[in-house]
Amino acid sequence: MIRLLLATTNAGKQRELRRLLARVAADVVTPGEIGLSIEVDEPYDTYAENAMAKADAYARASGLLSIADDSGIEVAALDWGPGVRSARWGEGRNAEKLLEALRDATDRRARMVCVLALARPGTPEPLVEAFTGIVDGTITHDHRGSGGFGYDPIFLVPGGLTTAEMAESEKDLVSHRGQAVAATMDRLRELLVEP
Repeated sequence: MIRLLLATTNAGKQRELRRLLARVAADVVTPGEIGLSIEVDEPYDTYAENAMAKADAYARASGLLSIADDSGIEVAALDWGPGVRSARWGEGRNAEKLLEALRDATDRRARMVCVLALARPGTPEPLVEAFTGIVDGTITHDHRGSGGFGYDPIFLVPGGLTTAEMAESEKDLVSHRGQAVAATMDRLRELLVEP
């Protein structure tokens, strides 16, 4: 069975991607499980460039088919930011900082964006492809739910629940990462059967 490397050290993303990729015929592994420790900068202004850089670096370092994610939240009242800077924007208290920034905002529209990049190791260059998932919603006024991670407790999807209040199977159908994995699936299955 071909090994598929999750090109992230983020435990929340690892759990979610493992769950989303459970139906593919691959041995899904993390960097820690194969003894790989690398740092990859994310200097770019687009999710795709950052995800592709990570997938490429992990595929080169491991020699394995690698899948990387870059994702973020975009909020209308913040001129559709923080975007690609979402993970670092709140300095460890992202959801709280976003709620503070929107304290007096009437326009609470938001969207979660995820770009997944697949990198197949090769000579001289890995083949890297990107796939996108987007879900529209709004920002709540307070934390709701105990599931998920990151911005999940304050991101309200149509239907009235935050992604932190949803069952994992329900969240996987509508989340930005779930949609990106769904978009990736046909190509991923092709790569997993190629020699």
